[in-house]
Amino acid sequence: MDNYQANKGTSNRNKQAFRNQEVMKQNNAILVEVASRDVRSALAFLATTPNGISEKEAERRIDTHGRNEVAHEKPPAWYLQLLLSFKNPFIFVLLALGTLSFFTYDMQGTIVVTVMVVLSATIRFLQEFRSQQAAEKLKAMVRTTATVSRTKEFSNEKMDTNTNLAREIPIEELVPGDIILLSAGDIVPADVRILSAKDLFVNQSALTGEALPVEKYENRRQTFVHAKRNEDPLEMDNLCFMGTNIVSGSATAVVVSTGANSYFGSLAKSVVGKRPETSFDKGVNKVSWLLIKFMLVMAPVVFIINGISKGDWNEAFFFAIAVAVGLTPEMLPMIVTANLARGAVKMSKKKVIVKQLNSIQNLGAMNVLCTDKTGTLTEDKVVLVRHLDPTGTENKSVLQLAYLNSSFQTGLKNLIDKAIIKHTEEKHQLNTLDFQKVDEIPFDFTRRRMSVIVKDPRDMNLMVCKGAVEEILSICTHLDINDEIIPLTKVEKVKIKDLSEQLNEDGMRVIAVAYKLEASHNDKAYSIQDESDLILAGYIGFLDPPKPSVASAIQTLQQQGVQVKILTGDNDIVTRKICKEVRLDIGKPVLGYEIDDLSDKDLASLAESTTVFAKLNPMQKSRVIKALQANGHTVGYMGDGINDAVALRDADVGISVDTATDIAKESSDIILLEKSLGVLERGIIEGRTTFGNILKYIKMTASSNFGNVFSVLVASAFIPFLPMLAIHLLIQNLLYDLSQLSIPWDKMDKEFLEKPRKWDTSNLRNFIILIGPISSIFDITTFIVMWNVFGANSVAKQSLFQSGWFVVGLLTQTLIVHMIRTQKIPFIQSTASVPVVLLTAVIMAIGIYIPFSPLGSAVGLQPLPLSYFPWLVGILIGYALLTQFLKQFYIKRFNSWL
Repeated sequence: MDNYQANKGTSNRNKQAFRNQEVMKQNNAILVEVASRDVRSALAFLATTPNGISEKEAERRIDTHGRNEVAHEKPPAWYLQLLLSFKNPFIFVLLALGTLSFFTYDMQGTIVVTVMVVLSATIRFLQEFRSQQAAEKLKAMVRTTATVSRTKEFSNEKMDTNTNLAREIPIEELVPGDIILLSAGDIVPADVRILSAKDLFVNQSALTGEALPVEKYENRRQTFVHAKRNEDPLEMDNLCFMGTNIVSGSATAVVVSTGANSYFGSLAKSVVGKRPETSFDKGVNKVSWLLIKFMLVMAPVVFIINGISKGDWNEAFFFAIAVAVGLTPEMLPMIVTANLARGAVKMSKKKVIVKQLNSIQNLGAMNVLCTDKTGTLTEDKVVLVRHLDPTGTENKSVLQLAYLNSSFQTGLKNLIDKAIIKHTEEKHQLNTLDFQKVDEIPFDFTRRRMSVIVKDPRDMNLMVCKGAVEEILSICTHLDINDEIIPLTKVEKVKIKDLSEQLNEDGMRVIAVAYKLEASHNDKAYSIQDESDLILAGYIGFLDPPKPSVASAIQTLQQQGVQVKILTGDNDIVTRKICKEVRLDIGKPVLGYEIDDLSDKDLASLAESTTVFAKLNPMQKSRVIKALQANGHTVGYMGDGINDAVALRDADVGISVDTATDIAKESSDIILLEKSLGVLERGIIEGRTTFGNILKYIKMTASSNFGNVFSVLVASAFIPFLPMLAIHLLIQNLLYDLSQLSIPWDKMDKEFLEKPRKWDTSNLRNFIILIGPISSIFDITTFIVMWNVFGANSVAKQSLFQSGWFVVGLLTQTLIVHMIRTQKIPFIQSTASVPVVLLTAVIMAIGIYIPFSPLGSAVGLQPLPLSYFPWLVGILIGYALLTQFLKQFYIKRFNSWL
């Protein structure tokens, strides 16, 4: 039934994903169709005019297409979050046991179980609610407007005579067919087709991962050989997309798609709704059901044996209930939640905000980290890295000329200009005081260059022109090589183009710089015609450079068993260059369109051996992640753009940053306050520590409880009275559980933290069966000692027998904390943290004191003779020695411990 439900849930998710992909394909087809047409034909296709549509028509289209809003997942109300905090297999079992205890008038059992359930759910609710609130503040959305052109009337007959009205409206009111105006600093409010553009550069890294702005044009310019690339709207250089932003220039555009039908909206729709089960969810459910199965088998056996041997079926029933409660690690939900909450607090101090507590374990279990390139491996900014003469030799004069051009221009300084100015002022401090600006020729997208004219110290007019290599070469007649001016021949042009292409292959964006000197003319007005007979000075090259810490962080991650794979929308040339600089062995990159025709099985094989996937769209990123998960990997994905949202959602742990787009933060489990692999690496170690402490509790409790119940079975078969009353079991269990509350503050051995850790139910089963009965050996030893040495061998002396076993049982259970928490020799090679040592010592002291206390006499225990305690010490020493011996055997046999 469980498998059916799981398969049904997976099937529903797959159907929904398929529907979303089909809608996205339809929307993309419309975008490609509009981009492929000329302006007049595109307007006709969208049933609009150069002046836009009327207000009345806009209202009609809002009814047809909906408001320009994307799907946005809001956190559930606090009371729903509180109810969801109780959703856990063990909590359901405990509630059932508590209900049973209540209706059988076992109030002590009812109270104990209720306290455990309420504490566990409350801790989880408070931590996740606080994290959710913090995340909501991080992604608070800003109201945005758009400048739209609309007409008073809309009819085909009168479209040329209508009065145009340009005004600001909320972006929610935009509809397909609207004509909008875009300028520097604007966020593109919908998917649009450019009608006219001037110096239009758009930053679309949030969608594609490209660090540098891309130029957009009125008509489509790029053509591709491969059919798949012709079907990708992101490759169209006359389309702009919702969520990208205008870096420089201006444009008029027509709205093609809005809201859920936009490229961004299609992605948003894909990440709203219930997430697929992660590695943690699957693992904790398997472990939970394994322990529940143990309980469902053992409790009825205890009930039947006691009922037959003692003849009191009523008392046997209560004892079986107590055994069921004792066998069930009722603190598991609380300990797991406390560990995760503690981990979340520690991680927050290391610049890591945890939105979903379960993601902490997934972070520790992660053995494949998929990440985008921009801003993760790189600085996410344009940096000037080379200034070369025409032969490719470093030359300071080229930098000075570029600096004069960028610093004296009066237009909006783009990222290239800012990079030139910043590099020069920080590293070279060139002097411009001796130069005086005379004139400038602004940039336009036809010429793709701009010129500045300054008067130099010799009273000569110096024209400095920078721009695209081909455009600059077209106006040059000479070269400047080491202050020697030589003619620009065809042979030299070929060499220059080869050098430019070589720099491009190294991942650089290249700008050419040229100049000419002429006598000063005070009254001359410079124009485009003056951009002729220039001398090529050289090139300046720009990169989004790798972060200095990335190489060492990648090496550290690999040493910790985490493979790093790059999933980027940027091109493979730039990605290959960056990976080489951070010493990431990439092999042959795979491009997005190359995986479209692969089956899931073939992609899973390819994903295993491939390090870099480039030119990926969002759905392709998701497919790669699912392929890796199908291979048994726990996959993390780190990204911050709109195009990363689906991958963040589908990964076992989605990692974003506080400066990410809203949809990326909404889709992630963990938010870094610093986009750094170093910060992530510290978070991984904390995740493994948290998971290790959870494993400690599960293995300690499961093996100890199993041993106790096994001892009860033996005692029930041979002893004419109950070896321990139900209330004794509950008190013992409560004290032992209290001793576990310090586990979240414990430390892990260095060896445990060196590789990823996952839930392993077969390992847990072996552990319970081998380690659990150790305590039974010494329990039976205690039975023999109490029966033969102290004469507790009749119903009249059952209180003494029960007191002796109560103390031994509690002390061995508590001592097991120190034996199991490390694979080393406890107290000698590895000592627990101070809170663990203190709390276990206090619980052991309380356990010894209880038989001597009023509480002990009230529940049927009695003081133990002093001669009992040497036996107690001997039993505990024997227990510790045998456990350590079997621990070493277990490690050699199964090559693991925790």
